[in-house]
Amino acid sequence: MRVNGYELAPKVDLSGADLRKTNLREASLSGAILIRADLTEADLRGADLTAAQLAGANLDRADLRGARLPEANLDRVDLHKATLCGADLAGANFHMAEMNGADLSGANLIAADLERAYLKGVTAVATDLSEAVLSRAFLGGANLRGVNLTRGHLAGSDLIGANLFGANLTAANLHLADLHDAILSEADLDSANLHGSNLTRAILRGANLHKANLYRVDLAGADLTGVRVYGADFTEASADAATVWDPDFDPTFAGVTSH
Repeated sequence: MRVNGYELAPKVDLSGADLRKTNLREASLSGAILIRADLTEADLRGADLTAAQLAGANLDRADLRGARLPEANLDRVDLHKATLCGADLAGANFHMAEMNGADLSGANLIAADLERAYLKGVTAVATDLSEAVLSRAFLGGANLRGVNLTRGHLAGSDLIGANLFGANLTAANLHLADLHDAILSEADLDSANLHGSNLTRAILRGANLHKANLYRVDLAGADLTGVRVYGADFTEASADAATVWDPDFDPTFAGVTSH
């Protein structure tokens, strides 16, 4: 198969190729080398890019709905406003990728590496990010409603204003994460590590904090109405007069200090 003068086949070397706005729908490119290729606005719906090398490639506004990219290398790739709904991205490497505004709804990102990736304003509704690495990632304003982040690695991540309503964060590592103004209502944080995280003005109504580690967490102005806290560690957590507690919870007895 030839497109724009390029032969398309598994394991083909297309480093630096100009494939802007190209129709690559259902293309078989498993193991292909597309390092620094320009795929701006390309149609890659249903394409097979299993274990492909896409480091530094430009996929700005590309359509990757239903595409297969397990174990692909997308290090520092540009996926700004790309559409990846329903894509298989399990185990893929997105280290320091630029994905601001991308749509990852329903995608499979199990054990994917998104360390220090730029994900501001992304949509990842009902996305599977279990065991994914999002350490020091930028997720400000992201729509993560119903996302699966079981055992996710989010230490030091920026989740300011993110919507995590109903998210599964069981045993997730949120050490020193910034959840300022985040929505965590109905979220499952069973056994999650929130040590030192910033939950200023966060909304946690009805969240499950069973056995969660909230040591030295900042809860100033947070809403914890109806939160399940059995076994949670609030040692040296801080709150202020604007913090809303469930009527059945005694923050002083739990070790919470006031600002």
